[in-house]
Amino acid sequence: MTEKVKKLSPRHAVVDRAVCVACGTCEDVCPRGAIAIYRGQYAKVQEERCVGCGICARECPASIIKVEVRA
Repeated sequence: MTEKVKKLSPRHAVVDRAVCVACGTCEDVCPRGAIAIYRGQYAKVQEERCVGCGICARECPASIIKVEVRA
């Protein structure tokens, strides 16, 4: 039995939860649906869906999202 292993993108978005105001802009602009507002408090990135395109970081009105290389 062979399992298909999904390879993660080398980059991903990271949200500074302490500063996020959960405005929802990132959630609206993410083409992969990789960001959701968590409990109405902050944006949370689903790393397995994020490809690191940077759209969320460019559109964030608070400039608190960064695109980083995965460790």
